[in-house]
Amino acid sequence: MSTLCEIRGVSVTYGKQPTPALRNVDLDIFKGERLAIIGESGSGKSTLARALAGLLPPASKVTGDMRWSMGRPPQPGRDLGFVFQDPSSSLNPVLTIGEQVAEGAKRHLGLTWNIAYVRAREMLEHVRIPQAARAMKAFPHQLSGGQRQRVAIAAALAAKPGILIADEATSALDMVVQTEIVSLLGELVREAGMTLIFITHDIALASGFADRVAIFKDGSLIEAGLTGTVLTAPGSAYTKALIASHRDLNTPPLIREGAS
Repeated sequence: MSTLCEIRGVSVTYGKQPTPALRNVDLDIFKGERLAIIGESGSGKSTLARALAGLLPPASKVTGDMRWSMGRPPQPGRDLGFVFQDPSSSLNPVLTIGEQVAEGAKRHLGLTWNIAYVRAREMLEHVRIPQAARAMKAFPHQLSGGQRQRVAIAAALAAKPGILIADEATSALDMVVQTEIVSLLGELVREAGMTLIFITHDIALASGFADRVAIFKDGSLIEAGLTGTVLTAPGSAYTKALIASHRDLNTPPLIREGAS
């Protein structure tokens, strides 16, 4: 795989906070891979996601380099789609589902509203929203949590970005819906040849589909590598503890089939 982004010595501090939210992170992201960034709350994983997407607040201070293969940072919405943790807060409650999914296609692809609406319906069908034509006219509160997250994914992909960041996109959902959403994300990025950066605290969930994992703690990258390698031979006590906390001793570890 060719390198999409080289992250070198990146640190992030919010406002006058003396302790960085990210500390001197070095990490490569490869084109077309499914990378899971794993850590507990406060580990810096979401800060890294927002730094990559250019979505950090104005008061934040970033040092170090993020070198993109395209020669510039990706444009949010066009080059990079972002799926947030809570679709109830990321979707506009006063706009229809169709309007929200079509907006990105219209703005970033230069489509007319009529053509953008056609694409919006196609995207809703693609993420398996039942009765997509009817859902186009619905408002977010009229859909279930899992359906709202599918809509958020459709909106993030409407402009055909090459990168998708899903920041704790399943943590507000029950376990069955979590599995469905993760499976859907994996399928969508494979079909489109996209790069997926999946932010999660759940190492077991990530182990089922990620090509590589990066483990974060207290703003620092603890270790990174192929999923099977890290999960079968972790190099840090923290990673071992994460694996142990999710392991059912009566069943084999959750290692993705074919990972090595």
